[in-house]
Amino acid sequence: MKPVRQEFTSRQHMISRDFEFYHYKDEHPVEVEYHNHLFYEVFSFISGDVTYIVEGKSYRLKPGDIILINNRELHKTIVKPGKAYERCVLWIDPDFIRTLGGDTDLTMCFERSAMKNYNLLRPRTEYYIMIKNAMTCLQNAVFSEGYGNGALKKAYLTELLVYLNRAFLDSQDEDIELDVVYDEKVSSVISYINENLQEDLSLESLAGRFYTSKYHLLREFKKHTGYTIYQYIRKKRLITARVLLKDGLMVTEVCQKCGFGDYSNFIRSFRKEFGHPPGHYKNYGSTN
Repeated sequence: MKPVRQEFTSRQHMISRDFEFYHYKDEHPVEVEYHNHLFYEVFSFISGDVTYIVEGKSYRLKPGDIILINNRELHKTIVKPGKAYERCVLWIDPDFIRTLGGDTDLTMCFERSAMKNYNLLRPRTEYYIMIKNAMTCLQNAVFSEGYGNGALKKAYLTELLVYLNRAFLDSQDEDIELDVVYDEKVSSVISYINENLQEDLSLESLAGRFYTSKYHLLREFKKHTGYTIYQYIRKKRLITARVLLKDGLMVTEVCQKCGFGDYSNFIRSFRKEFGHPPGHYKNYGSTN
């Protein structure tokens, strides 16, 4: 089957309950600002001049590279003109993934990539071939209406996730270090923030903990993430709150876990950020 290419959409929410597959090819650069979404993303790079930024790390992509994004990470692409920008993008609901693997945790590569150094996956040849074949089969099934197509989509998606996890376990940081730009101290601050959202994360406390001046930290943090420290902390607290609400935690518990000292401020900030009150996401799994 000839590959189906779709017109790019800037939409950052899923319409389907399980997964969505896109094959894009743009002759001119597309602009996407920093964003986050409730689903996991597999970004498979085919061609172009592209830098993919995830949580302060900038990845200069090569054809065949894959970026793995979980549902808490802020990210964006920078696309330079002059080359056709082609990629396949897979969006998957985390709860749906958990129904596929049985005793096998197919979410591992998304969750552990956040704890490892890099989100970039550059598979060895054997895994690249397996991943590419599984992705092609999945794409063909997505755009087909033949007998048993639903079963095929689920089978090919499971196969793809298995190979992604195997490639992730096989990956070596030294294979990609030359194509990653980041500030080690900023990266450490980001990790600390994400692991301690309910703690005191004032600029003064962070600068003291990491033995740097407030002004240097402010400058370098904004340079690498696109956010001030205050903006980043606020956004990550709200993003984490949305995930916890979707997982079924009570609103008051989420408010405390995410470091919001004032309940009414949490409700107001949440509605402003996402356009809905927290209760909307608490019931998200059963209504979306």
